[in-house]
Amino acid sequence: MAKAYGAVCTPDYYGFNVELQLQYRGRLTELRNLQPVAGARRELFEAMQAIAETGKGSVEQQPSMGCSIKWLAA
Repeated sequence: MAKAYGAVCTPDYYGFNVELQLQYRGRLTELRNLQPVAGARRELFEAMQAIAETGKGSVEQQPSMGCSIKWLAA
């Protein structure tokens, strides 16, 4: 699944609407030095709430930042 959706790092969050259309790809929240930023928005929560209410994700989405995914050679 990760390859099918183009995941490049962990964690990489995806949110889909009821028609299984990808509406959100991004981070959980803003981090600095792997620590939550005080007062940071709950980006994944807000995106999923918007998708539940409207069927659409936010236009503004911040990519995840984390450890890169290491794929085994097939």
